[in-house]
Amino acid sequence: MLKQIHPAISPELMSVMMRMGHGDELVLADANFPADANARRIVRADGIDLETLLPAILKFLPIDTFVAEQVLVMEPVDPQSSEPAIWAMFRKALQAAEGREVALTKIERFEFYDRARQAYAIVATGSRAFYSNIILKKGVVPAE
Repeated sequence: MLKQIHPAISPELMSVMMRMGHGDELVLADANFPADANARRIVRADGIDLETLLPAILKFLPIDTFVAEQVLVMEPVDPQSSEPAIWAMFRKALQAAEGREVALTKIERFEFYDRARQAYAIVATGSRAFYSNIILKKGVVPAE
């Protein structure tokens, strides 16, 4: 344990985030997502929900500002369904961490899987909220 690092951030997850470069993508996958089948690199965060993990990650991971698709979410399969409730938490956590509004780009389920296969890493969480899958594109940390 270290000071000011949330215990949900494992040494493996911190290492992955530090190794990522500008433009690399990190997938935070819910408990139903086929993470092992799609990951180039996998980080297990079983038992940790995204309400806990996302804000902890965003304390360290800057979101890219140079692209239109900065954060992506999996669009519900049923076009008549309402927006997943967890997306409001995603927006709130992103706003708090970035100090600006960050748009969520919705992409179709199989397009999301394809994108996840290309991501730097997938974090397999214990989140059981439907459609609580999110892709974060890493930005840069400006010079002091």
